[in-house]
Amino acid sequence: MPSMTEPKLISGNSNRPLAMSIARRMSMHRGMSVGLVDARVERFNDQEIFVEVFENVRGEDMFIIQSTSNPANDNLMELLIMTDALRRSSAARITAVIPYFGYARQDRRAKARTPISAKLVANLLTRSGVERVLTLDLHAAQIQGFFDIPVDNLYASPIFALDIEHHFKGKLGELMIVSPDVGGVARAREIAKRINAPLAIVDKRREKAGEVAGMTVIGNVEGKTCIIVDDICDTAGTLCKAAEVLMENGAQEVHAYITHGVMSGPAVERVQNSVMKSLVLTDSIEPTEAVRKAGNIRIVPTAPMFAQAILNIWSGTSVSSLFETETLSPIYEGMYSRG
Repeated sequence: MPSMTEPKLISGNSNRPLAMSIARRMSMHRGMSVGLVDARVERFNDQEIFVEVFENVRGEDMFIIQSTSNPANDNLMELLIMTDALRRSSAARITAVIPYFGYARQDRRAKARTPISAKLVANLLTRSGVERVLTLDLHAAQIQGFFDIPVDNLYASPIFALDIEHHFKGKLGELMIVSPDVGGVARAREIAKRINAPLAIVDKRREKAGEVAGMTVIGNVEGKTCIIVDDICDTAGTLCKAAEVLMENGAQEVHAYITHGVMSGPAVERVQNSVMKSLVLTDSIEPTEAVRKAGNIRIVPTAPMFAQAILNIWSGTSVSSLFETETLSPIYEGMYSRG
């Protein structure tokens, strides 16, 4: 049954531009002003985090918008402390909207005596008072099972499919979707199915963590416009190397669509100096100034999708409907023409 109260948004410091964009989109959908709840999230001199909510939230349906990106620990603690503040202020329900879910790469024990940090974060969120999680492209789908509360995992693939159909109009028959590793095949196949394109795989071998020993292309990419699809771009070393290997195997040009632009260390410089024509990221992580200024990096917005997902959760309607390109196309208001 739909809630009688309006959904209320509150934001931490990790990605306020995205939070404000979501509020603007919800205002358009609701035909009334939807703003961010007035609050302060500050740090004492010793970097302890302090949260104060200035508005009454008793009985309200609260949505905390906070990516747990760099600095991951600070942003995670902000989220936990904001949740505690809202719970103690008698909020009716607290949903954590986490566009980028940090620690997701630590989702299993790859070696002895190592943690499963994603499970620890799930426990922390649940115990703090979060009752539902809304996120985007979890690194591993099984992380949803780490929670004992509902988790809605949105996908960037329908947005990327719209973007690809728009920017490669007239050349769709030349496209080849590429997974940069075997583990990402399911993600790449999803986009390949949406745009009716073939699929190739770059098989990478690692001697040790962070170092790629060699790469082999599985599939014929000669003469193709290759689009590498992945969920995270961190230092961009593997991505740029994969682009080089594809060009060496006869690809006409290489582009990349990555959901979460962590873009740490030399990532931006590597992308700018790489053979890639373009790198497309979402704004799940707030782009740095260097990312925004890079000539071959482009950002696609997620606010329309998150705004609709929040409204669907609030009203008790389907969130999975947003998995379809046909559903998102009108939400993006003609930004991408399919005609």
